[in-house]
Amino acid sequence: FPISRSDIRKVPAKFRRRKVRFDTDYPPGTIVVDTASKYLYFVTGNGSAIRYGIGVGRQGFSWSGTAVIRRKAKWPTWTPPAAMVERDEFAAQWAGGMPGGPKNPLGARALYLYQGNRDTLYRIHGTFAPSSIGKAVSSGCIRMINADVADLYDRVRLGAQVVVLQRPTGALAEAPVTRKRRTIQDIFE
Repeated sequence: FPISRSDIRKVPAKFRRRKVRFDTDYPPGTIVVDTASKYLYFVTGNGSAIRYGIGVGRQGFSWSGTAVIRRKAKWPTWTPPAAMVERDEFAAQWAGGMPGGPKNPLGARALYLYQGNRDTLYRIHGTFAPSSIGKAVSSGCIRMINADVADLYDRVRLGAQVVVLQRPTGALAEAPVTRKRRTIQDIFE
């Protein structure tokens, strides 16, 4: 299926993909997600990263922690988790799985997040709703416009570390970030 590039124009300018300064000890290839500010950073090294605007989990559905990308899929099948099937009429229709395509909630690409060998059921995935970027509307997954998730998909490797942080709002790229600090508050001061 084709990926629309016109969705980029539907996203507020501050959430459009761009290269930013990003001083960190995380190695190149790491993904750092700032859920409060609605940004995902792909660490490129040399004090920089590619920053993407994202949509995140709504109240009661957000999560944080570390994970590893163990699977990548183009035009993935969406199989909603049992809890979602139970609470959502649309998801219940697709309990057995919805084939990839232009109406699939996972969009053009999906990166599957694992902790150890356990699938967290959380994904970094595309969306056909560019208006959701910059908002907390998902069931916990990290949404990107399809053009951005396809760009990230091509850059990221299997086994890449993903760090999902929740913190007070602020510009992550404006402050040095280091893994050696002990608290999330320390990271952003």
